[in-house]
Amino acid sequence: MRAIIPGCLVLTMTTAVAQNVTIAVGGAFTSMDPHFHNLTPNSALTHHIFDRLLDPDADLRPQPALALSYRAISDTVWEFRLRPGVRFHDGRPFTADDVAFTFERVPNVPNSPSSYAFFTRPVRQVVVVDAHTVRLETNGPAPLIPALMQGFSIIGRAQGEGMSTADYNSGRAAIGTGPYRFTSYTAGDRAVMTRNEEWWGARQAWARVTYRFISNDSARLAALQAGDVDLIDQVPTRDVADIQRNPRLSVVTKPGVRNIYLHLDFARDVTPHVTDNQGRALPTNPLRDLRVRQALSLAINRAGIVQQIMDGHATPSGQLLPAGSVGHDPELHPDPHDPERARALLAEAGFPQGFQLTLHGPNDRYVNDAQILQALAQMWARIGVRTRVEAMPSASYFSRSARDEFSVGLLGWGTGTGEPDSPLANLLASADRARGRGASNRSRYANTAFDAVLDQALATLDMPAREALYRQATGIAIRDLAIIPLHHQVNIWALRRGLGFEGRSDERTMAMGLRPLP
Repeated sequence: MRAIIPGCLVLTMTTAVAQNVTIAVGGAFTSMDPHFHNLTPNSALTHHIFDRLLDPDADLRPQPALALSYRAISDTVWEFRLRPGVRFHDGRPFTADDVAFTFERVPNVPNSPSSYAFFTRPVRQVVVVDAHTVRLETNGPAPLIPALMQGFSIIGRAQGEGMSTADYNSGRAAIGTGPYRFTSYTAGDRAVMTRNEEWWGARQAWARVTYRFISNDSARLAALQAGDVDLIDQVPTRDVADIQRNPRLSVVTKPGVRNIYLHLDFARDVTPHVTDNQGRALPTNPLRDLRVRQALSLAINRAGIVQQIMDGHATPSGQLLPAGSVGHDPELHPDPHDPERARALLAEAGFPQGFQLTLHGPNDRYVNDAQILQALAQMWARIGVRTRVEAMPSASYFSRSARDEFSVGLLGWGTGTGEPDSPLANLLASADRARGRGASNRSRYANTAFDAVLDQALATLDMPAREALYRQATGIAIRDLAIIPLHHQVNIWALRRGLGFEGRSDERTMAMGLRPLP
């Protein structure tokens, strides 16, 4: 089997090649270290500085980047031919040894809240054949290697050896091969980058990119309307119609692969944020009872959330990926809104009067996340589960969530490969650090039957057979309500007239997709 990837589309620029551009994003980026935190805002930001072996297009199909071609030599060996003549921003040449060094570093970044190791774990050994050829020897059949190579950035040994995350944030180690060079980074505020005139790809439209974090939806939109920024993401759904009527602005939408869901702590015998109706600790954790989890799911009016909070810019979810995606099971539907059945299930589980819980979540990461939390609290109160909402900035939320501080929390997850391998292995697989499994499994779900099917899926070369196994694994976890799916987002951007932007299903907002119109 051999795959040679066609060349990238070259955009022809006219008079705008010297322009500066400012982009404002609603998701908090937390580091310039491309391997520190597997978080979409981080991946989007660092992708400006660092290239990947293969580059996902807007629909997550692999395109050539640092690798020009690849082939499977056997079931357990993949060979990648690297692009010659590529140099890092400091002038050093890019070679296969840099690929080997990257694989060494990815699973070993200290204090990583969510590791990129998922993308590298299938590889047992990296063999440097010559300066522009590398072979990846895998632990077993690994059909997703090309897709996985889209998921993480390549760094240089000379630039990265001995460097910490702080060195990347300061710029000392933020030296890649990508289309933009590091200029400055201010945590929680902005990054500034300048065009890499020596980049191997098509010349970028922008001489200088300012990449800002503006958490507040209204403030982000106001900055666009005032002309302070040129492009924003996570557009408030309630404002889309007004923006479309504004002759100075335009809107771009793209169905996304991100599933917004709830995790529930049913691993601990006692969970910290669930009490009886008098606020006293319960002797047992009610979330461990499947009937309670079912009740919480049945109490949710997903269609109401989509229409009233998301203004139609989402689809109700009952599984990991939306319709049309690999592994989506058309027979697996979202739970209906059935509060009467929910109350009956609570009574069967021994909670006829319900109980109290605190629902945690971010207020600046997902579209309308704070409003969704409040809506869920009201829906659960109607079945007797009195719910207090604690929403917080995403940087704090993700850090605390990684320490298992919450009983029920709101999260989102997509896929970088176009298949459900990432959410299955990260969100639902039993925690196994050595294998890179369960890194973001906040429910601490563990099911050996699920793990066995997932293992089989990830080693199956035949696509139809692999998809059937994906569906089987998904069904096991969803029937257990390892997570409670809510909806799949539609990604929305707004930009000033005179610019064009290519929306992405992975919702990444990058200057490489923004261009002046002729």
